[in-house]
Amino acid sequence: MIRVISQRIAPEEYIDFLKRTDLGSQYPRERFEQRIPRLLESAGISLAARDEEDRLVGALLGVTDFAYWLFVTDLGVDRDCVRQGIGRRLMCAALEAAGGERDIAVYLVANENAVPFYEKLGMKRADDVMQYNRIEWTEFTVE
Repeated sequence: MIRVISQRIAPEEYIDFLKRTDLGSQYPRERFEQRIPRLLESAGISLAARDEEDRLVGALLGVTDFAYWLFVTDLGVDRDCVRQGIGRRLMCAALEAAGGERDIAVYLVANENAVPFYEKLGMKRADDVMQYNRIEWTEFTVE
């Protein structure tokens, strides 16, 4: 039985989790070890999906104003646990925590491989999103 809870995740546990998901390739190498703790401390919504042994098998991090918007920065599921509804449960819990689907619009940047999952949730591609990005970005995968 998987349970989804609102919980701050420790950096070491999150880095280990990233190794078991496709999220491990979405971060730049630059200052990775220093930035992950800030990410985990600052997320307005921090959800963990845990199995019977309390192992982290899913996570969602988001930034929200709790009135209109939720930007999901991270949504991942352990590769051994995909297709069990964990991602859907995390997204539903995040939307509810932010204020509910009648008040909150959800945005995220999707990995191309994840687009079918988000489309199954009823999400659509947006063409009104702007970007400002001047950061260094050396691609790597957390291993």
